[in-house]
Amino acid sequence: MQIHPVGTRALLIELEDLSQVMAWHAALDANPLKDQVDAIAAATTLLLTFATPNSAAAAAEKLQDFHPTAQAGEDPRFVEIDVLYDGEDLDEVAELMGMSREGLIDWHTSTEWLAAFGGFAPGFTYCTPADPAQNFNIERRATPRTAVPAGAVGIAGGFSAVYPRVSPGGWQLLGTTSTPMWESDAHPPALVQPGDRVRYRAVSSLPDVVSTTPFGRRTPARLPRLEVLDAGLLTLFQDQGRPGRGNLGVTPSGAADLAAAATANVAVGNPRGATVLENIGGIRLRALTDAVMCVTGAQSRVLLDDMPVHLARPVLVTAGSTVTVDPATVGLRNYIAIRGGIVADAELGSASTDVLSGLGPAPVRLGDVIGVLPRSTAMTDAQLSNPMRVREGAHGQTEGVLRCVLGPRDDWFTPESLEAFLATEWTVTAQSNRVGVRLVGPEGSVALSRARQGELPSEGMVAGSVQVPPSGEPVIFLRDHAVTGGYPVIATVLEEDIDIAAQLPPGATVRFELA
Repeated sequence: MQIHPVGTRALLIELEDLSQVMAWHAALDANPLKDQVDAIAAATTLLLTFATPNSAAAAAEKLQDFHPTAQAGEDPRFVEIDVLYDGEDLDEVAELMGMSREGLIDWHTSTEWLAAFGGFAPGFTYCTPADPAQNFNIERRATPRTAVPAGAVGIAGGFSAVYPRVSPGGWQLLGTTSTPMWESDAHPPALVQPGDRVRYRAVSSLPDVVSTTPFGRRTPARLPRLEVLDAGLLTLFQDQGRPGRGNLGVTPSGAADLAAAATANVAVGNPRGATVLENIGGIRLRALTDAVMCVTGAQSRVLLDDMPVHLARPVLVTAGSTVTVDPATVGLRNYIAIRGGIVADAELGSASTDVLSGLGPAPVRLGDVIGVLPRSTAMTDAQLSNPMRVREGAHGQTEGVLRCVLGPRDDWFTPESLEAFLATEWTVTAQSNRVGVRLVGPEGSVALSRARQGELPSEGMVAGSVQVPPSGEPVIFLRDHAVTGGYPVIATVLEEDIDIAAQLPPGATVRFELA
């Protein structure tokens, strides 16, 4: 057993095999350590996240002598999934396994599968043969598909799973099912839970697939306050997210810049975690009734009709008035809070929009009406400053510095690559979003290279993980990152500096420094 620090608030525990991972996960899920937030199982690792750095440090010490006791579990559930074996990779996989097409189908349907852990996406459950003698280690596709259809049944690396929604993926596809794998209103929301036994059943046809529209559907009562005249490039509802559900494949999500969102709420007298609007590219709103609101985050010009408004200051917007937030000049994201707290459709207890999985309310559009809960909160007397911590560079671009801790997989890289990672001034590419900030080095620079070859089994990820794919160009995971990932993490950005990463627009430059 080895323990690797992941930033300052998480631990990656490297164990011998999947059975040991499942034993540790069951024990720590039933009896969590102090301030433990989440426990994410993977093929040979267990990721534990904690509320504070001190709790993570104390857990690392306590786990040195930890021995999981057998958990008295309930009898396993049996889940049967009907599959139409029409997958694009069926013949290729049969050849790789030295079987006929019919032999592969017979193996897949006669095998009893043990649900080991969730990850990648909500409802995506990694299943392994209950009898290890029936296992085959099938490599992922050399080039992942950009869009795997919902209901696709795939295998890779000794696991089988169903893609619950359209998503990118590199697994080998054997067939299709119309069985819903995820329903947020169900208890539990994932059809297949860790510990379940799964059987696939071959069928000649499937009933019509009931398409599940991404984003939440519930519409709670609300008091109309503002009409959207221009939603900018992207405007989302965000709050503090959905922590503690990683084993269901649900990432925490939440406001990309938590400090800016909290400051906007405090300024108007809301709880720090109330729902806000997160905007990129500017926004224009018209008040339907009197409202108190505040804008924070990126450096932007804010106008109440024609009057300039300071960032991080509450302002009374009378009925009929218009508030305009111009596109940012420094930074990327602005946050808008309204007194009373914005009301939006919720899933799993949060109104955060997760752009990767589709959980939460739909993005804000032209003509939408933003509503709040009716409250009579007194105007706050707090003297607040805008918490943005990026700056304008010499050439007008946004600049940032991110403190980080090396690892947990820095030993996968050459010493020269570790030195280059810290010495390089990286540039943010246009392919960045709430899932991750993609970086490139200066023209002519050498990509980060590995000291170890081979494929890293998927393991748990946290916001702030800096993954390095084979291209050698780093990606900083943000709030909507995948729960698990298969590329080595060279370093982890401190939780306190993820807000800085969230304010880096395309073209911005960033450097890493050791904490």
